[in-house]
Amino acid sequence: MRMKFNKSGQLMLVSAASLLAAGLVTACGTLTADFVFVTSSKAAGPSNYGEVNVFEVNSESGRMRQIPASPFPSGGRNPVAEAVSIDHLSLYVVNHDDNTIVQFVIGSDGKLYPQNTTNTPGVFPMAVAVSGSNLFVLDTYQPLPTCSTAAPCSGSLAVYPVQPASSTTPSGILGLPVANGSVTYWPLGLAGKNSADVLLPTAINVAPSGNEVFVTAYDTTASAGYVFGFAVGSGGVLTPAAGSPWATGAGSYPSAVSSDPTGSYLYVTDSANGVVLGYTISSGAFTPLAGSPFAAGNQPSAIVVDPSAGFAFVTNAGDSTVIAYAINNGVLKSEGTFSTGLQPVAIGIDPSANHFVYTANFLGNNVSGFELTNTNGPLINTQNSPFASNAQPTAVAAIPHK
Repeated sequence: MRMKFNKSGQLMLVSAASLLAAGLVTACGTLTADFVFVTSSKAAGPSNYGEVNVFEVNSESGRMRQIPASPFPSGGRNPVAEAVSIDHLSLYVVNHDDNTIVQFVIGSDGKLYPQNTTNTPGVFPMAVAVSGSNLFVLDTYQPLPTCSTAAPCSGSLAVYPVQPASSTTPSGILGLPVANGSVTYWPLGLAGKNSADVLLPTAINVAPSGNEVFVTAYDTTASAGYVFGFAVGSGGVLTPAAGSPWATGAGSYPSAVSSDPTGSYLYVTDSANGVVLGYTISSGAFTPLAGSPFAAGNQPSAIVVDPSAGFAFVTNAGDSTVIAYAINNGVLKSEGTFSTGLQPVAIGIDPSANHFVYTANFLGNNVSGFELTNTNGPLINTQNSPFASNAQPTAVAAIPHK
């Protein structure tokens, strides 16, 4: 699917999932350079592999520059999502067209070294998230031969244990996928409701506690959206939450999902209706927030909440903008709209210093950088923004400087 997309296909693959899975993290030292990783689905040369651009970021000005060895091959075709391990030593890149997750060891200079390649249980992986000792990956379809593009069925969620370092192996290697009875994935269909409907996953979010995971999906049969909730148990075993999945409404297309740092609120962008849906999460209850839905722009594609819960940021692919929202008891209030490169599809925020926001602009072939400020509205452009990447960037992730 990173051949030539239509716009809805682009957003389905590279919206928030890509971003919500990866947090941007900035170091505290003056003039240090953090490393930001931007996957691009289209390589510069004749190779049909994707690439990963590695940027150094000045922690005062936000200015980005690619390191001398960048870009690096993504290890497969059409990379659409990425995430970093909690120890910041590994980068996981999802290659949609090859059904693989490639683990890269991250050098102290930001260089990437391919370590292991893991096949996903299903077909066409499109989003990834890491929390604690688990890696979660969404497949567009359940495994062959039951499902395919010619005979589609609902997608699935798989969990991989992230192995700690040993005397013979480095940290970050993925173990075998966690078993769910006789299979190694959790189906995302509507069993017991409309079991014939085909639900395609669009994004994933793990609550800050690591004990809950949420997946958005689109019902292609009924043109409606859903949010699946799972409790994460010992060994990564998932248990569906009571009442899951929750409907987001007929005619909705949930494109991205994010939770606040307390795990009390969940936000879902609806690309079809140009809004953000807000919910409270308490003791398994899933309740719309007062004032929800909140107005967004044209085709909202990605969302991130800053670690202090002061702001949420939503990219609008159709408008090439990002909206900053102030958060008050979960309620979103727009504080301004800011221009990005053409068709932003992923967004990340620097949660440790709470200072920079970046968007990956699919058709702009670049990355926009913003500085968080309270003087001229929530965001101002960072120095020399936007920054050139390889063609069709799809996701961003980052680590602090080592």
